[in-house]
Amino acid sequence: MGDRGEEEEGRRRKRVVFVTVGTTRFDALVSAVDSENVRKVLAAKGYTHLLIQLGRGSYLPTKSDGDDGSLAVDYFTFSSSIADYLRSASLVISHAGSGSIFETLRLCKPLVVVVNEDLMDNHQSELAEELADRKHLYCARPQNLYQTLADMDLNTLLPYSPGDATPVAKHINRFLGFPDD
Repeated sequence: MGDRGEEEEGRRRKRVVFVTVGTTRFDALVSAVDSENVRKVLAAKGYTHLLIQLGRGSYLPTKSDGDDGSLAVDYFTFSSSIADYLRSASLVISHAGSGSIFETLRLCKPLVVVVNEDLMDNHQSELAEELADRKHLYCARPQNLYQTLADMDLNTLLPYSPGDATPVAKHINRFLGFPDD
C-alpha cells in the first residue's frame, strides 16, 4: 500500500525540462521540442513541465497548462540569468554553446545538447560530440531529438570534472624560465 502512495506522489512531483537556445536564433530546436512526439516521450519519462527559452527565434511553441495530464509548456525570450532555471531543471536541452554546456555540467544536471547545423563553421558540434563520447551528455540534431530522448538512459551519464590545469601551468612556467614552486 505504501509503495502505491509513494509512486503516485512521485508522479505528481514537478520535474522540469529546461530548453535554452542562448542568445541565438534556433527555431529548429524550439520546433523539435514543441512536436507532439517529443512532448509525449518527455511526459512518458516522468517530466511534468517544459520551459523553453526562445532567444531571438520567431517560432512560438504551443503553451499548455498541463491540466489534462500532458506536459505543462511555457516559454520566454531572454533572462538576465538562466542559472536559476538550470538549477531547478531535472533535464536540460541546450544549444551547443560552450557556456551553456559547461554551466549545466557544473551543476551536475543531465544534458542533451542539440547542434545547430545552420551555423557556419560549427566548431560547437566538436565540443558536444567529444563530451558525448566521454558520456557526460547526449548529443542530438533537431531531426533526431525525439529518438535521442526516447533512447536515453540518464544512469549511463558520467559526472563532468573540470581538468586540473596545474601540470600545464607548471610546464608553461618552466618553458618561460620561472622556477617550480
